[in-house]
Amino acid sequence: MEKMPYRIELDTVTMPPAVAPVVSSNWQQGLPTLAGEQVVLRELRASDAASLFALLTTEEVSRFISPPPTTVEGFERFIAWTLRQRLAGTYACFAVTLRGFNTAIGIFQIRELQPGFGTAEWGFAIGSPFWGTGVFEDGAGLVIDFAFDTIGVHRLEARAAVPNGRGNGALQKIGAVQECVLRKSFQRNGQYLDQVLYAILDSDRREATAAVRVH
Repeated sequence: MEKMPYRIELDTVTMPPAVAPVVSSNWQQGLPTLAGEQVVLRELRASDAASLFALLTTEEVSRFISPPPTTVEGFERFIAWTLRQRLAGTYACFAVTLRGFNTAIGIFQIRELQPGFGTAEWGFAIGSPFWGTGVFEDGAGLVIDFAFDTIGVHRLEARAAVPNGRGNGALQKIGAVQECVLRKSFQRNGQYLDQVLYAILDSDRREATAAVRVH
């Protein structure tokens, strides 16, 4: 999700709840803790602001996403915003931590594109020291399961700038299907970039799961 839904200049009021009901209301009251082989995903906390500021504002991480907050206080406001949006039932954002440690090293987020989460968009930002370690794949599997099984998503989209080779490779590795190129759809540093649109359908996931069971 390169176009981050959070905007400091728009963060003035609490968003109203979604009009259409979602499949499960439990996650709106508080995100579950999701444990993988390497990572644990949990609700963001105000105390995560410092580590997220240090890890997600570096050039290599931020070059292909909308500008992240520029201060620790900005990340604190972002975290407070994520909690309000989760309560409204339109957005969920997980902190990524390593098993045995509580420091946030990145985020996974899911936002509603259609009322009721029939279609949603997901994205991620992981600190560069943890690239190539399997952290993304482990966390992505947990987030995808949460989107389909808990929220009830039918279609899960992701976008990656064409020059973002690592981001495109990561999405392809976890089975996202490339559908098209969105021309000049993402602006960064005064330049418009093409983006690749990827999608995972609930039917794709069921078929993949069935194939694994057969083998």
